[in-house]
Amino acid sequence: MIRRVLAQCTVSDLARAEEWYAALFERGPDARPMAGLLEWRLGDTFGLQVWSEPGRAGRSTVVFEETDLDAVAARATKAGIAHDGPRPGGGARILPLADPDGNRVVFSGA
Repeated sequence: MIRRVLAQCTVSDLARAEEWYAALFERGPDARPMAGLLEWRLGDTFGLQVWSEPGRAGRSTVVFEETDLDAVAARATKAGIAHDGPRPGGGARILPLADPDGNRVVFSGA
């Protein structure tokens, strides 16, 4: 039985990625399970890992369903994260973001 899901974004520069994801989530990582790995626990059964592996960096996509997409857009703007605002996509609205390596971090919601 699967009890937990951890999405993962692979990055080239862990310090730069930590700064970006900390700004996005408005807090630092919850854990550093091993060298080169950061982890944000975003709910009881899900989270995001940011893993340093320069040769694979920038090829990840994660999608988060969010209850208030406009609040996420406002938070991203406040953090200096570039975006074009929420737009239609997949029968809902989406807010696509890209971390410094080009990993796609997409928020979806009504």
